[in-house]
Amino acid sequence: MVVNVHEAKTHFSRFLERAMVGEEIIIARNGTPLVRLTPIAAPEGERTAGLSKGEISMAADFDAPLPEELLDGYES
Repeated sequence: MVVNVHEAKTHFSRFLERAMVGEEIIIARNGTPLVRLTPIAAPEGERTAGLSKGEISMAADFDAPLPEELLDGYES
């Protein structure tokens, strides 16, 4: 289904519901298609903690106070 921008603004909730059940909604201006309204797919499955274990490192002093010269730059 192709709708113009004005119609899309006027009936956005209706088109949103139709897109959520799988209907393709294309929004056009002066007959030129601009965007396609589609639902965002839900992530598949559950996330598993620890998949990146060993791939990320952090400096031992990551929480040390910042040097004064760097702090001065933020406060200027």
